[in-house]
Amino acid sequence: MVNGVQQRLTAISEPNRFRIVELLRDGPQSVGGIVDALGLGQPQVSRHLRLLAEAGVVEVSKRAQQRIYRLHPESIRELSDWVQGFAALWSARMDRLGSFLEDDRAPDETNQQGG
Repeated sequence: MVNGVQQRLTAISEPNRFRIVELLRDGPQSVGGIVDALGLGQPQVSRHLRLLAEAGVVEVSKRAQQRIYRLHPESIRELSDWVQGFAALWSARMDRLGSFLEDDRAPDETNQQGG
């Protein structure tokens, strides 16, 4: 799983590929639609789409003469799960920090009330 996540993150880390992924979040698009939406050249968009497909981020289907790209749901779910693991880690750390700060504050409040 980690190798797949790393490969997908590497693919998405390039700014134009990131923009393509964000565009596809709203739904499937043809290559021409992506070209128009992003203002990039067709060869450049095709190259980015090929790399995203090789990383498993997008999948392609043919409709007549068009190639339609969409996000690959399982790959996106895998990335989401990976990120959520870090979210849980940071949440637990923030909870511990909050407890520490509350414990640290308690004696001060006692001294202020008594003094």
